[in-house]
Amino acid sequence: MPSAFPDVSKIQFEGPGSKNPLAFKHYHAAELVEGKTMRDWLRFSVAYWHTFRNRLTDPFGAGTAIRPWDDGTDSVANAQNRVRAAFEFIEKLGAPFYAFHDRDVAPEGATLRESNKNLDAVVKVLKQEQKRTGVKLLWGTACLFAHPRYAHGAATSCNAEVFAYAAAQVKKALEVTHELGGAGYVFWGGREGYSTLWNTDLKRELDHLAAFLHLAVDYKKEIGFTGQFYIEPKPKEPTKHQYDSDAAACLNFLREYGLVKHFKLNLETNHATLAGHTMHHEMETAAAANALGSMDANTGDPMLGWDTDQFPTDIYLTTQCMLTVMKMGGFSTGGVNFDAKVRRESFEPVDLFYAHIGGMDAFARGLKIAAAIRQDGRLADFVKARYGSFDSGLGAKIESGKTNFKELEKLMLKKGEAAPNTSGRQEFLENLINEFI
Repeated sequence: MPSAFPDVSKIQFEGPGSKNPLAFKHYHAAELVEGKTMRDWLRFSVAYWHTFRNRLTDPFGAGTAIRPWDDGTDSVANAQNRVRAAFEFIEKLGAPFYAFHDRDVAPEGATLRESNKNLDAVVKVLKQEQKRTGVKLLWGTACLFAHPRYAHGAATSCNAEVFAYAAAQVKKALEVTHELGGAGYVFWGGREGYSTLWNTDLKRELDHLAAFLHLAVDYKKEIGFTGQFYIEPKPKEPTKHQYDSDAAACLNFLREYGLVKHFKLNLETNHATLAGHTMHHEMETAAAANALGSMDANTGDPMLGWDTDQFPTDIYLTTQCMLTVMKMGGFSTGGVNFDAKVRRESFEPVDLFYAHIGGMDAFARGLKIAAAIRQDGRLADFVKARYGSFDSGLGAKIESGKTNFKELEKLMLKKGEAAPNTSGRQEFLENLINEFI
């Protein structure tokens, strides 16, 4: 197969002073930050679906993407050629990982058997390209939302045979992810929710979703897959309400159904926005529960009310993300997956490089700034001091569970009033962060 990107060489680090748009200004894979390389802190991954399957359509117009390596057919041969183009891109970009849905990499057939056969044929090429380049699979997943059979959901469908079909599809996707050495597997419930409650037995659907995930856990053990399971929260789109609506809802669901020890969360910035949260909030919520496993790196447009999946360029955002990641010691099985697409107007192949380079540089800057904030210590010292009343005496008794309402009432009756509060100094802290950005 001829080169898919003949005019692009391997992207190199040239430093902040470089004017070369096809070079990294801040991401230097081997650079050490707090004793760990940027490559290991960030664990960048290319999303196969947006980068190699998105034709850049929108509700008002046809696709604009120019992809010379893709003949536009759903043939297995075209899917195999697409893999080779994808790995040329990933190798030249220098990303260590990629991620995919089963139906991204191989065409769906007329039957499940045919779909599985198509997937096996493409997996052979994926294995060859992984071996050739050293690029690894961050995680795999199954597309349980695009086909009309999933109109009412997959695990939460009112049709028992759709539940069975989804189970068979996930079984195969798990086997393929295991075969390719994937570090994890993601469940995103794109249609696991409802458009109206008039036709929905919510409790029954949640029970079915939990049963489905328990079956997946059982099969994971059966085949010896040791990768991490993730759930990816999103509140809506395409349904009115999805059961995996945000980090807190996912954690509550996992605890209620005895699944929490088997799953972590894969968080996405644009999904956090749709849920009415910041990504910082979602990451801190997951990290507080020891459930932050991976992230889909993108952003939305505040002027638009849907999931625009733009590449991240906001340094405040990437700094906040990396402060949380560094606080927990980094990702173990997850990473920073660019679940992002170029704009419909950015249709040439080289735009894929510009977009990923910008996102990687933005996260590299966020990493370095987060490390500088941590080394400086003033932010951490302020937060520690703010909760100082809980470090000894009364506060320590409260946190250790060695007091009760009667004892606390007795203390306050004697004192008459609580000690004065101290200022939260939000503006002071915002100014402090601005010293680094």
